[in-house]
Amino acid sequence: MYQIIQYIKFLVRSTNQHGVHSPFVYNLVTKCFYDKTNYDAYKQVSNYKKALLNNKTCIKVTDLGAGSQVMKQKERRISSMAKNAGSTIKRAKFIYRLVNYFKPDTVLELGTSLGIATHAMSLANQATKITTIEGCPNISEFSKANFKKHHLNNIDLKTGNFKNVLNQSTTNNYDLIFFDGNHQKEATLAYFETLLQTTHNDSVFIFDDIYWSKDMTEAWETIKQHPKVTVTIDTFFWGFAFFRKEQAKEHFTIRI
Repeated sequence: MYQIIQYIKFLVRSTNQHGVHSPFVYNLVTKCFYDKTNYDAYKQVSNYKKALLNNKTCIKVTDLGAGSQVMKQKERRISSMAKNAGSTIKRAKFIYRLVNYFKPDTVLELGTSLGIATHAMSLANQATKITTIEGCPNISEFSKANFKKHHLNNIDLKTGNFKNVLNQSTTNNYDLIFFDGNHQKEATLAYFETLLQTTHNDSVFIFDDIYWSKDMTEAWETIKQHPKVTVTIDTFFWGFAFFRKEQAKEHFTIRI
């Protein structure tokens, strides 16, 4: 019910490219968000998800974050996870466009899950070095084998608690960070603060499910107000934060 109410409010306040006066955001929205190109890789993106939806393998799951709002059992089918917890094909195509548009050298993903978004990002730019972290050892093992099967050689999958893995990281900066693994306010803000030191002027943070709960929305509002954040875009399911010092602070709400 919370999400339904928030979505109605989102529709009321949201706009499209015609309500955007920032050249940077206008270009992003028109050339990436609303890009209607039927990329050849989209077929691979769809086939990857379909294969997971048809996979009846069961694995034991360890939830280190907020867990699933649908699946509470510890042993789950890959097909059920792909249906209820994995990225939708629409969002996988969107993350493909984003990596294709920004062409980041380095990407960090918090929450690999079955690797649907990871796979799409890998296809978007083979030169991008992707580090992805998964908390559940069994899911990590499954996804790592799947990446190898699909010859995705630009992905480095690390297993463990996000905080511990991040503390061991030696990477100085990331061009794009996708927060998709712990839908809790305190943890989200802690990862945000930790990873702020890895940003540069053109970095982008993408937060999944900013209306997952009242707490997650509060975390998003806190992030928006941070002094280092200059531009944000709310697309309802994802929140984007930019650190461009040349831009005045401004918040956009865009329908996708």
